[in-house]
Amino acid sequence: MHDKGITVGAVCVYPARVSDAVNTLKAAGCNIPVASVAAGFPSGQTPLEAKLTEIRLAVEYGAREIDIVISRSLVLTGQWEGLYEEIRLCRAACGEAHMKTILATGELGSLANVYKASMIAMMAGSDFIKTSTGKEVENATFPVGIVMMRAIKEYYWQTGYKVGFKPAGGIRTAKEAITWLMLVKEELGVEWLTPELFRLGASSLLGDIEQQVFYHVTGSYALQHELAMA
Repeated sequence: MHDKGITVGAVCVYPARVSDAVNTLKAAGCNIPVASVAAGFPSGQTPLEAKLTEIRLAVEYGAREIDIVISRSLVLTGQWEGLYEEIRLCRAACGEAHMKTILATGELGSLANVYKASMIAMMAGSDFIKTSTGKEVENATFPVGIVMMRAIKEYYWQTGYKVGFKPAGGIRTAKEAITWLMLVKEELGVEWLTPELFRLGASSLLGDIEQQVFYHVTGSYALQHELAMA
């Protein structure tokens, strides 16, 4: 499928594995970017200086995208200026790397907090806002997605700047992925349906995509041992 231009948007790893991922993809003749989680992923419970150092190291190792995670305590205690400053400093540490800000929406307490955190993340320079780390009890849900997308729309109306959206965590079937595609189209428009503005957290999705492609080609579903990711 790679020769048909069908690839993942990025390969995401921990900072310590960035060099390995970069070298492996390069050896395979593949230009898929390497993304790295950082800033104390998944809990965010590390000092700010440690978060910034981790980001700089991941970029130095070759990551072209950085997925940071916010300090949920700043949201839950209403420290909005502190949240802005933390994300702004992370954005500066990323340099030219693309930055996705994970809000961990399942731990923010309310949809109002999700909206406020979304707006602040965009104001502080995020290229994408992302629902979840995939480690929370509640990850990507449609109500949260709608709130985040309406924040993106409002931010675009106010500034003219398009910020990307990434639901992640708990998306396990191709049918669920298609529902997210339809939701993005209805809320944000067709122009958001590109890898530059829309991604899916697909760690749990790949097996089902393999099944659906196998069915499309052969007319029947594969047995478990026939698929590499199954």
